[in-house]
Amino acid sequence: MFSEFTDIVPSFFGWLNQGPMTLTLFLHGAIVLPMFFIYKQEKKRLESEK
Repeated sequence: MFSEFTDIVPSFFGWLNQGPMTLTLFLHGAIVLPMFFIYKQEKKRLESEK
């Protein structure tokens, strides 16, 4: 999954450019998973208002 990091100055975008799996894991961790938590919180809040 991770290959040798060959950039002279390591950066966040260089880390994301390691491969499609790294980008996929980052996007799911930063965007998709929080959406599920927000959805469940809002669903619980709406059910408690009834």
